[in-house]
Amino acid sequence: MLNRRKFIIGTGSSLLLSMIEGKRGIVMAGQSDTVLTEKTSKVSLIKTSDRASGIKRAIDLLEITPVKEKDVLLKPNFNTADPFPGSTHNDTLTYLMLHLKEMGAKSITIGERSGPPDTSSVLREKGIYELCKRLDVGLIDFEELPSDGWVRVRPKQSHWRDGFDVAKPILDAECIVTTCCLKTHGFGGVFTMSLKLSVGITHKRNMRELHTSFFSMRKMIAEINQVYNPSLILLDGIEVFVDGGPAIGTKRRGDVILAGTDRIAIDAVGLAILKDLGSNRAIMGKNIFEQEQIARAVELKLGVSRSEDIEILTDNKDGRRYAEGLKKILLEG
Repeated sequence: MLNRRKFIIGTGSSLLLSMIEGKRGIVMAGQSDTVLTEKTSKVSLIKTSDRASGIKRAIDLLEITPVKEKDVLLKPNFNTADPFPGSTHNDTLTYLMLHLKEMGAKSITIGERSGPPDTSSVLREKGIYELCKRLDVGLIDFEELPSDGWVRVRPKQSHWRDGFDVAKPILDAECIVTTCCLKTHGFGGVFTMSLKLSVGITHKRNMRELHTSFFSMRKMIAEINQVYNPSLILLDGIEVFVDGGPAIGTKRRGDVILAGTDRIAIDAVGLAILKDLGSNRAIMGKNIFEQEQIARAVELKLGVSRSEDIEILTDNKDGRRYAEGLKKILLEG
């Protein structure tokens, strides 16, 4: 029995379906021939402008407790201190950390490397030092790590010439939670959500190679994600950039919060939202799973490999209606 009313938007379905859980998967009532296997990735979707309730509802819908009794490293989007969605909204960070504590997290530490600005100046401008002190949360400025605080990683079949340097706290973390924005990227990345968030775990000296590798940049972004697996991803899409970005851009209301554990699935649903809102040619003119960040991540088996295997969970009529439209966009590409 479910402890709250839950809607699932399944592949090719626009019906309100109840769930019957089985040992090998979830059979959706009304679709007896459809079994959601272990390969299916769940993304919860809350249609709201209220961050406090939206974050809690989105996480609770997943029915997982990955942070319980764990030391959590939390990676936000603090590339710059520009106002949301240029950077993670401080309210999002606050409500997320409070909920992680309610879920039983033993400790929480924010870890980030900004750029081009110095990380310390971004943290100061956004008031993160004070926020961490008020909420009794740790803070690691990756940019201030000593030389032995970085590890050179050389993935096989990488588009990086000689690998890239990763902040050691990421590699040592017991549990990683990430929170990203929903926006386009006007400098070669095309979009920046959960996959591109990982650029902030690498050393600044790696950025010259990334930014000058225009034809490989999106693949290189995906390849960074091989070094860790997030236990939870939260995407704040209450406002989004549909063009420009990552610091400033053309802003529209999305009024949506997403949560999940699969970076490909989160970014695919995010791209469907951009398509629904009307975005630039780089978004509108390409199939979601043909986007290079997504395609390379699929090759690396970092998550779901096709739209049909993304399961969207929501908890009310508005969310169900919106999720049905996004699922159609996902299936059409």
